[in-house]
Amino acid sequence: MNKNRLAAYGLHDCFAQEATLFEGLYLARVIEQHRDFYQVITERGEILAEVSGRFMYNAMNTADFPAVGDWVMIDRLDDHSGNAIIHQVLHRQSAFERKAAGTSLAVQIVAANIDVVFICMSLNDDFNLRRLERYLAIAFNSMATPVIVLTKADLCVDLDRKLQIIADVSAGTDVVVCSIMTENGYQDILAYITKGKTVAFIGSSGVGKSTLINRLLGRELLATREVRDDDRGRHTTTSRQLLMLPDGGLVIDTPGMRELQIESGDLSQAFDEITELAQKCRFKDCSHSTEPGCAVQKAIETGLLRQDRLNSYQKLQRELDYDGLNFRQLEQEKIKKMFGSKGEMKQAMRRVKNKKER
Repeated sequence: MNKNRLAAYGLHDCFAQEATLFEGLYLARVIEQHRDFYQVITERGEILAEVSGRFMYNAMNTADFPAVGDWVMIDRLDDHSGNAIIHQVLHRQSAFERKAAGTSLAVQIVAANIDVVFICMSLNDDFNLRRLERYLAIAFNSMATPVIVLTKADLCVDLDRKLQIIADVSAGTDVVVCSIMTENGYQDILAYITKGKTVAFIGSSGVGKSTLINRLLGRELLATREVRDDDRGRHTTTSRQLLMLPDGGLVIDTPGMRELQIESGDLSQAFDEITELAQKCRFKDCSHSTEPGCAVQKAIETGLLRQDRLNSYQKLQRELDYDGLNFRQLEQEKIKKMFGSKGEMKQAMRRVKNKKER
């Protein structure tokens, strides 16, 4: 095994040791993901690969399939006689995951085995604290270290105010400010991307992720679109890919996310001040609404906590409560929260009907 090549792509001892369990297979890392195939890096170089029929049959959901950053076991080191076949995905050390876009309950792995996740948000139209809270909750749960990257600082006229309100929700996360027009912030980002470390850039479409990565690469590798007069620049990345920087760090670029449905998240870290306050509530199962002795509500009354911050926390908590339920279970859970039971819901509907008939 050419450990030098794979080490350059972030090979850790835990993956090398696990790989020894699969006799006759070879270790590789997924560096690009498309609909039906993958680009992987092996000890000999890059080749195309696809999952085996058995792998596809045994997969329980989309999260079981390989994602960019995964270490996998394949059956060959070249593709002269066809694409390599992926037989196994090694255990992930970290993963940024979300619910697939739309109405599907499927889980989507955005990036795997990452050390740092850069949450990118522009300081103009994309600026949204509630969305940032979602990203942070997922990032803390991913087991990677989150860093907030604020782009397009040259278009912001109230930077100090925005930095202050971000500090109120960032849960101690590092914040880097960048401008696409200058070198400001790029050197700060490089400090997190050391040799052999893998980072991922996550964020909405048009926040400047590709432009930022091109700066880090020192060349225009990723396609970008010029920001128009209304400043709604679009991200042209359509597939996920892992790229090596000149200094040896590894960067995963991802398509912009128009929506971010939370599949699993660490609210205790993302909302650390609410978690701390909740420990002082009179009741352990306090919902922080009307219960007596609620320390969270008291904090709102005294101005120590904003109501919109609590609303966001409770909204994400409700989404996580529904996690993993099928459509019928989701409907039953909603009915339970609204009426207590399906029978009580029917009684409420009858009362409304009788009232209308009168």
